[in-house]
Formats: sequence, structure tokens, C-alpha cells
Amino acid sequence: MHPQTGVFGDWDGSIIAARSLQSELAQRVSLRDDFPEPQVLAGFDVGFEEDGAVTRAAVVLLDATTLQPIESHIARVATSMPYVPGLLSFRELPALMAALAMLTRTPELVFVDGQGIAHPRRLGIAAHFGVATGLPAIGVAKKVLAGRHDEPGPTPGDRAALMHRGEQIGWALRSKLRCNPLIVSPGHRISLDTAVGWVMRTLKGYRLPEPTRLADRIASRRGELATSVAAAIDKDSLF
Repeated sequence: MHPQTGVFGDWDGSIIAARSLQSELAQRVSLRDDFPEPQVLAGFDVGFEEDGAVTRAAVVLLDATTLQPIESHIARVATSMPYVPGLLSFRELPALMAALAMLTRTPELVFVDGQGIAHPRRLGIAAHFGVATGLPAIGVAKKVLAGRHDEPGPTPGDRAALMHRGEQIGWALRSKLRCNPLIVSPGHRISLDTAVGWVMRTLKGYRLPEPTRLADRIASRRGELATSVAAAIDKDSLF
């Protein structure tokens, strides 16, 4: 659970250098399925507090078979970079790394609320996080950042390819009736088809898959987790 050496390299903090580094890191992303059948999954959601001065990352660890949460945490770190369109991962990554370090077990597959390769330079937060940690990662976003897609059918599971510059970079997935499609894209060590397949496997009647739905719920402080996790969760980390 340690970042790969040189993820930020000798980046000087400038926007021009960040964009160049993004393109370099995107070359490290693998779109090949390269992980065993997961036993535990993790969902991550990132937000900001105190007018953006603090970056907050929520993480939930789930049993891959039952989708029951095992533990959850919230990490808060000082925001080190202003908002720049297309470079959000540079703001979010430190908090994600801090949240990952709080887990007592290493997940075999992670879901991140955000883009994977469905990004103008193919390095959304899920891809950046995957390269930084070496973990297989899936990006699950609520809207398009790059590319176009046809409208998927109305039935949950219907999907349409998200295309950008002649290349498929993800899927527009209808995850729930009468809801806008999700944008699903691989982040690292997973293929396009397997990424959308895992999102389908982790849907439980809501628009979002369970890993990111529960992470979002904790981050937004919208209620308690299932009572079955009460003994396993560090309650001080929930609020």
C-alpha cells in the first residue's frame, strides 16, 4: 500500500509540469486484467471542506461476496493545490493515500468516485490512484469529462461506449431505471469490460455501486452504516 517511487517525480507544482506528468503517468496505466478474484473491495470518495482548504477522503472496505462493509475511515489533509480543470487528481491523491493507509487490510480491487482513463489525458483520479498504489482500480463518475456516447437503453445494465478521439475510454452505464447513466472507466490493471462487469456485480438497487455509494454516504454524513458493521468500524473515524 505504498506509492510507487516517482509518482510525482520532481514536479515543481506548476500547471504545465503537472499536465506533462499526467501524460507520462498515463503511459503506466495497464488495461489488462491483472488481479485474482477479490476477497475484499474498497470504495473511495473525495470532497473538500473549509472552502477547499481541507481535502477529505472517505474509504469503505467491503466483503467482495456479500458487499457488507467491514470497516470505514475518513482522512483529512491540508489541500496543497488550487482547483485546475483536468488536474483534480493532484489535489485529491494525498487524501486518498492517507485514507488507504488507515485500512487494516489491503483491498484487491478499488472503486473511486471519479474518472479512470475517461479523461482528456487518460489520467483521472482512479487511474492516478491506481498507478500510485499499484492497485487495480475502477473509476465511477456521475458525468462525462471527456468523450461522447450514445444514450444507453432504459434497462439497468444497458450501456453505450464512451468514445474520445477514435478510442473507447469507458462506458455510459444505465445502473438504475429513470436515472442518468454512470460513466465507468478502468483506472489500472483492469480492462474496459471487466470494469463495467464489476460495477454491475456491486449494484444493489441504487444508482451507485456499493463501494462508492457507502463511501459517499460516510463522506456526506448521511446516516449510519449497516448495523452489521458496528463492531468492526472505528466509530471515531465516521464523523
